[in-house]
Amino acid sequence: MENDNKNSFLRYLSFPDKELEELVAISKYNKIAKSNCFICEGQVPRKMAFVTKGLFRYVYTHENGNEFTKNIIAEGNFISSYSAMIFNMPSYFSIEALEDAEILEIDYKDWIDLKERNPFWNAFLVQILEKAFSIKEKRERELLLLDAEKRYEIFIDDFPTIEKRVSQQIIASYLGIQPESFSRLKRKSRS
Repeated sequence: MENDNKNSFLRYLSFPDKELEELVAISKYNKIAKSNCFICEGQVPRKMAFVTKGLFRYVYTHENGNEFTKNIIAEGNFISSYSAMIFNMPSYFSIEALEDAEILEIDYKDWIDLKERNPFWNAFLVQILEKAFSIKEKRERELLLLDAEKRYEIFIDDFPTIEKRVSQQIIASYLGIQPESFSRLKRKSRS
């Protein structure tokens, strides 16, 4: 399985051999079925993962059952409830598989040990956090300043093939609108 892990990372990440071997050594292959959670809201996370196959969403669930999709994560990216993990507190959101998925799990304690042994990983973490912060900042701007039509246009640019992979309800949730409004928006954009 180690070679499979290595090949999974190699497809998406170009690391020096030593660092690639270090990451492979602490990763564990796992499958997650569609609709199951990698991390559930309220759970104190102790792991993160690299997505090699499938889609995930970060989703908040209101006490009335309404869902709000914070983000959609595709192959070649890391998933985690990082702030909850580093502060050892319950996650405010769930990380749900939108398709049958395959991941390489990394235990948080192993990750900390790795970062302490090799400064490469601190620099890598900064890159990942900068990317995540930039995505978060862009998303907040879109939700606060743009109308649903413009958010949908940006969504299609950011995720060109995703409409074939997820339900309209999830896309509506990501856009911050009701499914009925999304249906009207789609009809309007195609006319």
